[in-house]
Amino acid sequence: MALVHCTAACSQPSDEATAPSVERADAPAANAAVNADTKLVMAFGDSLYAGYGVKQDESFPAQLEKALAAKGLNVSVHNAGVSGDTTAAGLQRLAFALDGLPRKPDLVLLGLGGNDMLRGISPDQTRSNMEAMLKELQKRDIDVVLTGMIAAPNLGQDYAGRFNTIFTDLAETYDADLYPFFLDGVITDPELMLPDRVHPNPQGIARVVSGISDLVAAELKD
Repeated sequence: MALVHCTAACSQPSDEATAPSVERADAPAANAAVNADTKLVMAFGDSLYAGYGVKQDESFPAQLEKALAAKGLNVSVHNAGVSGDTTAAGLQRLAFALDGLPRKPDLVLLGLGGNDMLRGISPDQTRSNMEAMLKELQKRDIDVVLTGMIAAPNLGQDYAGRFNTIFTDLAETYDADLYPFFLDGVITDPELMLPDRVHPNPQGIARVVSGISDLVAAELKD
């Protein structure tokens, strides 16, 4: 049941259209200057990145930036999350989001696919879209950390078998670091979820950040 909730965590079109604190990739902040000695990270994903239901300074990109600063890293994490995005929508806006940054990012966090699963989109199409995004980032010589999703059990073993291998396969093929499941240790704990039980609350986002920040820090130090 928890993973069924997870599929909804990335997309609630009627609610998210009016949700507070959701920053879009075309926000003016994208053009803010970044100092030459500051690492630039773009967090490119859906509502789990955008910060659905929380204040912007409590969102995943904002909390990750603070965690990296605590590790002694001077990093600006740009929130390029858009609630409701499928991999197809992400592919359509990726180049625009990259071109809107003040310079080429040192790292892109890529977290899409949950909405494809929710809508029953073929895993083959999800894989194709994800691969196209990774090819675009590879062409631009930008390092990537993938944050994966896990198929809900109600979708069946065949779907899960085809979906769950997407992220591991592509991470290996495109030499990207992988955080296998974005909501690992969060989706099953009601204390870490918003009342809708499908999006993490600020404490849940902090748990995600604690799990992934070392991986991101290591990538930025390479």
